[in-house]
Amino acid sequence: MNLKKLIFFLTLFALHFTLYSLKAQRVNGRIHERIEKTDKPLVGVNIYWLGTNLATTTDSTGQFSIARPVKSNKLVVSYIGYKTDTIKMTNQDNLDITMKPEGSLQEVVVRGTSSVIDRLNPIQTEIITTKALAKAACCNLSESFETNASVSVSLSDGVTGAKQIQFLGLGGQYVQTNVENVPTVRGLATTFGLNYIPGTWIQSIDIGKGAGSVINGYESMTGAINVELVKPDSREKLYFNAYVNNFGRGEVNFNVNKKLNDRWATGVLSHASTLQSRIDNNADNFLDLPLYTQYNLVNRWQYKTDKIMAQFGIKALHENRLGGQTNFRENMRGTPQAYGFGNRTNRIEFFSKTAKLYQQKPYKGLGFILNGTAHNSDSYFGFANYDARQRTLYANLIYQSIISNTNHKFTTGLSYLLDNYNETYKDQILKRNESVPGAFFEYTYSHLEKFTLVAGLRADAHNLFGAFVTPRLHARWQPFENTTLRLSAGRGQRTPNALAENYGFLVSGRTVRFFDALRPEVSWNYGASLTQTFHFLEKHWDLILDYYRTDFQNQLVADTDHATPLASHLYFYNLQGKSYSNSFQAELSGLLSKRTEVKLAYRIVDVWQTMGQPVNDVRLMPRMMIPRDRVLFNIGYTLPYDKWKADLTVQWNGQGRINDPNVSLQATLDRQSMPILWSQPYTNINAQVSRAFRKFEVYLGGENLLNFKQPNPIINAQDPFGKYFDAGQVWGPIVGTMVYAGIRVKVKD
Repeated sequence: MNLKKLIFFLTLFALHFTLYSLKAQRVNGRIHERIEKTDKPLVGVNIYWLGTNLATTTDSTGQFSIARPVKSNKLVVSYIGYKTDTIKMTNQDNLDITMKPEGSLQEVVVRGTSSVIDRLNPIQTEIITTKALAKAACCNLSESFETNASVSVSLSDGVTGAKQIQFLGLGGQYVQTNVENVPTVRGLATTFGLNYIPGTWIQSIDIGKGAGSVINGYESMTGAINVELVKPDSREKLYFNAYVNNFGRGEVNFNVNKKLNDRWATGVLSHASTLQSRIDNNADNFLDLPLYTQYNLVNRWQYKTDKIMAQFGIKALHENRLGGQTNFRENMRGTPQAYGFGNRTNRIEFFSKTAKLYQQKPYKGLGFILNGTAHNSDSYFGFANYDARQRTLYANLIYQSIISNTNHKFTTGLSYLLDNYNETYKDQILKRNESVPGAFFEYTYSHLEKFTLVAGLRADAHNLFGAFVTPRLHARWQPFENTTLRLSAGRGQRTPNALAENYGFLVSGRTVRFFDALRPEVSWNYGASLTQTFHFLEKHWDLILDYYRTDFQNQLVADTDHATPLASHLYFYNLQGKSYSNSFQAELSGLLSKRTEVKLAYRIVDVWQTMGQPVNDVRLMPRMMIPRDRVLFNIGYTLPYDKWKADLTVQWNGQGRINDPNVSLQATLDRQSMPILWSQPYTNINAQVSRAFRKFEVYLGGENLLNFKQPNPIINAQDPFGKYFDAGQVWGPIVGTMVYAGIRVKVKD
């Protein structure tokens, strides 16, 4: 029996493992603070039994669960800046605790690290807090990972300004990126979607490694990123942010939240940004950054009672982009006067989330998510036009409860996904209509604070590709108080969007060819991680080691490695052979002093893919433009009451494979195998300092302070209408040092 079948049968076994239960009693509860008659969950509250080593902390929703010992009946609840409570327990097993700020403090300052590991989650999950987001300008989601070691973001090409994620050695399309548990950055939004979520809208970001939960669908292959937005009942009733940099980019963000009464609250999140300066720092006669203007708006409503919680609203976005040669203007489109790029995107989205609450049974819940999206994108690259339309409907009905006791929990439900795509590139028409109903079941077994097992199984019926099953398994074991081990395995499947996901390769003279009918991408992901907490010089430290491997059964291959005297090609075809990714990461973070936080991480990836099928030169090659090594160092210092804050981030990026169509042509003429070319390693340094006043905060920062610029990011820039022009081989910064400044104004209830 091979490993995949073993995992599948283990998953089925775990789903039915409900008859054997350890009878250990547990205390569950929720901890919050009361602000203007509204309960706000407190994250990271310490809970422990007096006189024992049994302890836990609250999760991101303020929930906790702790085993009840024999030798103590006093439960202590403590949190910096709040009064410590000692609760004498009798027969209670569910608590609802409201913490009060220390009366002696005029200003409550709760300190903690910028990012934390969800200690109880069997999926390796890092939570990026607002404190971490404030370490950089974080103008949008793509710029929110500056201090994160797991996620790296890079330009997809030298013209469009599109950015792409790299995670576990693979592209962002293999990460399920959700906004409040709704799949969002997918389909046509893969191209520019990271720019569509302003940083000032973000409350927190959860980054989960490995195959995710079956509850959110089957598309997660390497991990899941979930973005939580600022809620309508937030303490900040007004938030204003203005930003400008030395390249002429400026933006304004304005958030307004209003609690109308005890049940209703509403919020408006708005964003406007633009760049109209023509920058060509490398003198290649191409704009280093595209000119653009974006308007972005969200209006959401929240209704909350003891029995019902509901949110609904609408999002709207409009963006124009223009790039290419420095003398290009819109009226030159489609003419040989100058090479130009343009994109116009209009996107509108409605959403609703409704939950039925059971006050007497907090472990029980019923929720329904409904989301609809209309995305229109019109682009041109020189003489080539690419027009695309996407219509998506997503629904998820979720029910959760327990079996016998809270040691055995389950979540089950039904889902539906409807995707309609209509794309035209030059004379090629790509149409696809996907209808996928599905059902899922996820079982969770917990033994004290020591062991958690999550086994999930979902079945989906695809109208184009037939029915398929997605098993996933996660386990967490805490053999010692400060040591946590995690294991995960699972299957993922997704339908690729060839042009949108390889947008940067379209900025070239390549001829696009679909070698065969594309099939769904299918992969298996396996991973393990170790989290060790310790104290050194009386300070708290976390050491995290993790390894993940992704094996593809089928994958979309975007092959740019072959050129002939007649043309340079971009081939799309299904995988014939092996494709895999290995990722290892070591990260150490902690406090050097009471006010100094530090993080040091090293990541190495080994990513290979079988290529060359269209030209009968089949061989296993390293994936392009993925740095093999990456080192990250971040240090932050804060003065009392957070008046002054300073942060420094140093990133070292190793070499990755690149391609030059001129070299490919010469290899073809010489009848030789394709040579492997490598980019050069480089170091990037970012820094920021901020000063907080009573009502506002100002910040000043810089990126790429060493002024490193990739040599010749555009190949054959002097002949943009030629066969071997290529702007899609970008592996490093293009514009050099960038300096920015801004102001944040917050008005709280």
